Parts: sequence; structure tokens; C-alpha cells
Amino acid sequence: MTATGDIATLLRRATAALHEAGIEGAAREARLILQHAAAIPLATQIAFSERVVEGQMVAAFDLALARRLRREPLSHILGCREFWSLPFRVTPDTLDPRPDSETLVEAVLDQLDKHGAGDRSRALELVDFGTGTGCLLLALLSELPQARGLGIDLNPGAVAVARDNATRLGLADRARFQEGNWDQGLTAMFDVVISNPPYIPSGDIALLQPEVARYEPHLALDGGFDGLDAYRALAGVLSRRMKPDGFAAFEIGAGQGADVVDLMQDAALVHAASAQDLQGHERVIVVRKS
Repeated sequence: MTATGDIATLLRRATAALHEAGIEGAAREARLILQHAAAIPLATQIAFSERVVEGQMVAAFDLALARRLRREPLSHILGCREFWSLPFRVTPDTLDPRPDSETLVEAVLDQLDKHGAGDRSRALELVDFGTGTGCLLLALLSELPQARGLGIDLNPGAVAVARDNATRLGLADRARFQEGNWDQGLTAMFDVVISNPPYIPSGDIALLQPEVARYEPHLALDGGFDGLDAYRALAGVLSRRMKPDGFAAFEIGAGQGADVVDLMQDAALVHAASAQDLQGHERVIVVRKS
């Protein structure tokens, strides 16, 4: 590696390496890594591509690039990921917030709107099981000014990240987070229950993209032999924790819709709606009490 180099040369080299590693959007990622590692804004990269980058910054850039070439998620390298137009801190303790998960936020807001425009301004109580970064709960609280929420996760590291995200987003006064196993120890009931539970069949995890299989927490991915273990648990949780006029919205994996609906109906829950993600796949199931 050269001790110095101009911006254009560094970006060309990084883009080629990322492309060869099979990473989509290589040019964009190269710019983001350079911005993060060498503190060179995107505007400067574009307007002054001939500018020389000094050795220490080149070394930091090369180190970050090497991490990405090992297929470490870009969000882990940058330390954050945008979700619902909000910045969320991301660590190896949390799943990387994904655009498809915004489908759940939209589904919840749609359900509230169907029950009258005033529902968004009600003092709703929300709970998020498997909260991770807190992105789902905090995105909803940003849209529901009178709502309060509780996020629960088995991983204490994820709980710490979610708390930090709530503080960074100015939502800490309406969001609290705690370590826990589903609703163990809870007595409260909630207007809205949300969850992005683990739904990948155990045998399929090794087949996922390296960024997921190698670096994301398997606790948040592994849904058991058939991928449905979490929904079996969730069906009972919803019966206990959902208010009579409340509802629940949760993510599902590809092709799991019918099986998950059956599990919910066995628990006397009614399938109220489904929502598709950006690729047109059924992504979210909404249920209510019968």
C-alpha cells in the first residue's frame, strides 16, 4: 500500500477491490469508507478528487477497507445505519436495520390510521420484543408523539445500544429498554405489540450472505429447525400482553405467512392484515384478538 495517494486514486483502487469481492454498490461504499476513515466529506471527494491524502489517513482508510473486504457489514465499520430517515448506532450485538423492516413501521401506522386519524396522537403503550437497535420502536415513537414504548431483548449488549439510540434521537423520555426473555416478568398490557423475531431455519444460516452469517448475532437470526420457534412463543405472548382492542405487527420470513397465520389462529388471534416489502414479498403480519 502506498504511504500517500490522491482521492481519485484511492477511490479507484478501493472500488476495484470491493467489486472483485462481490460487493454491490462498490463505488458508493468506497466513498463512504473514505469519508468515515479519513474524514473526507463526500462533497470534497467529488470537487477535489486530485487532493493528496496523507499517510496516516490512507492507513486508516486501508484498515477500514480491509474489514469490508472480509465482508464485515458496512454499518459495523461506519458505526451507524439509517432507518426511517433516522440514524441508528449499530454494533455486532445487533441486527443491521434494513429498509424492508420499514414495512412494519408503515403497517402499524396504517392500522392506527384505519381506526381514525386521532389514534396517532393517543397515549399509546407499545412493546417491542427482540428490540435490537431499537429501530422499530424508536421509529414509531418518532411518529407517535404521545406514545411510550418498552423494548426487550435477550442480549444485554443490544439493550445498551437501543438505550443509546433513544438518547441520541431525543426519545429517551418515552422509551425504556430492558433485558428479558419475551414477556417473562411483565404484567402490563399494551396497545401495540411489535417484533422482528428470529425466523431463519437453523440449517439455512450458513447459506446467508457472509455479512449476516459471519457477523450478525445468531441469537437474533436462528428460528429453530423450521424457522417458526419464535412465532410459537409469540402467539402466547400476544394473548397475554395485547389489550382487547390492541393489535400486533411482526415480521416473517419468505414463505412463512400461511404457517404463521395458522399458529396465531390456534391461539385465538385474528389475521387482520398483511404487508409486502420492497421486493413484493409478504413481510409483515398483523393480528388482533378475536
